[in-house]
Amino acid sequence: MAIHADELETILRAAFPDAEITVAGSDGVHMSAMVIDESFRSKNRVQQQRAVYAALQGKMDGPNGELHALALTTKAPE
Repeated sequence: MAIHADELETILRAAFPDAEITVAGSDGVHMSAMVIDESFRSKNRVQQQRAVYAALQGKMDGPNGELHALALTTKAPE
């Protein structure tokens, strides 16, 4: 089952309520997301992206994951 951009955004907003979030992609399996959140300030890029993947609660895990590819940009606000 594919995931829609609005569903992905809802999941990310639940985990990062104060973040600036942009989600793009229309095929349901290949998407991009940008998450800008203050909680990323003290984390390196790998830690930031791990936090986002953790928020996805297994949506990308294994061959039955709902989301096949996510181009992810993370950073703290300027």
